[in-house]
Amino acid sequence: MIYSNVFKVLTIIFVFLSATVKAQNPIVPNKGLNDPHIHIFNDTAYVYASHDKSINNKKFIMEDWWIWSSPDLVNWTKRSVLKPEDTYIGDKNFTRSWATDVAFRNGKYYWYFSEGNQQTGVVVGDTPVGPWKDPLGKPLLTSELTPTDEYDMAIFEENGEHYIIFGVWDYYIAKLNYDMISLAEKPRKIIINNPRGPYNQDGKNSEKPTDDKPFVHKYKDKYYLSWGCFYAMADDLYGPYDYKDSVIKQESFAEGYDAPTWPNGFLQGRHGSFFEWNNQWYYTYCDISQTGNRYFRDTFISYVHYKENGEMATIRVDGVGVANYNGNKKIEAEDYFKAEGFSKIETENGFGMQTQANKSYVYYTNVKNLANKTKLTIKVTGKKSGKFSIKVVRDHINGEIIGKQTFELTRNSEKKEEFNINLKSLKNKENLYFLINQLNNNQLLIDSFSFSK
Repeated sequence: MIYSNVFKVLTIIFVFLSATVKAQNPIVPNKGLNDPHIHIFNDTAYVYASHDKSINNKKFIMEDWWIWSSPDLVNWTKRSVLKPEDTYIGDKNFTRSWATDVAFRNGKYYWYFSEGNQQTGVVVGDTPVGPWKDPLGKPLLTSELTPTDEYDMAIFEENGEHYIIFGVWDYYIAKLNYDMISLAEKPRKIIINNPRGPYNQDGKNSEKPTDDKPFVHKYKDKYYLSWGCFYAMADDLYGPYDYKDSVIKQESFAEGYDAPTWPNGFLQGRHGSFFEWNNQWYYTYCDISQTGNRYFRDTFISYVHYKENGEMATIRVDGVGVANYNGNKKIEAEDYFKAEGFSKIETENGFGMQTQANKSYVYYTNVKNLANKTKLTIKVTGKKSGKFSIKVVRDHINGEIIGKQTFELTRNSEKKEEFNINLKSLKNKENLYFLINQLNNNQLLIDSFSFSK
């Protein structure tokens, strides 16, 4: 009875907040969008996801699969719904529409879906949002195929070839045929050395060493196999993989985002995927901190930054999210929406943005709370003395110049220096490009920036 009353209060609070607070995370509040896989097609982000039916769920009730799209990772529009009765499942009462992923090949989009925790099917369409047809009329991955369960798949593409990864506790991988609806080889088990997971944080639970919902991505020359927020690395797609870490830790959370959480703690249930857009990496994942119900999950997105050794730094979990900035606070330079001519550099206290060309730019969208602000302060360093110019323009790279400054680093030091740029006519929300010119070929590292009156 007490739990019931508490849950009702949480429900009321959640509905109120979702109607009044505009935050980037969750990306689609109060909808039950979960198990997100985000792909970029035609310079648009599409999230292929599962869908928890109701905040009143007492178990997983997932009646269909969803696609939402966004031009900027902030504004999302519902684009497509796939129902079980429109696939080989053929059951309008089916409530186990579990995780999905998608691939593009030869002008067609292939959307793979889990039939609960048993099998995997596929539909095909001419656009990223369908309409969809079931080309097989039966599962692609059947329940007797391997010793694991054939669900929660991920699709990895490299050099025009596509691979499907699936399973729970133990993962399997197989190359897909050119038709994308059949296997080119027998699935192979992926070896993970020293695995960890939400049920096996001390390495002693051999029956549940990892979790479900595997995903694979590649950064530089390394392959990353992840299950929720845990990950391992390898030199070869097929492995073996060496367990490394979790990208979420206790210090990840902003106030109000660390609880409530799953029975096994905040590392459990972080189903999702990693993706790249505009030279920036992201992790999108499940969260229940704003719903209070593990059976009604939200989708969050956080920035991903890679250390020099290839491992991923701990992410930040908050309501600001990505491609969305608070002009009343310091903004880290590496949390950009788009950049050219820069590279992220691991520094003593985190990361920075270092110029790699004489002319470069970095772009920040949806910078808010800028009304009455008149000054931009940029914190920079340089390994050598050098002369640089910065222009601040709005909306597009050839947009209106609202501030500019030429400055010189006069000492050969990595100590941070601050330079101010006067700004004119700022609106409360701006999309801002910083255009940087190396005037004598020396590199500049931007650490962070802030706005003031």
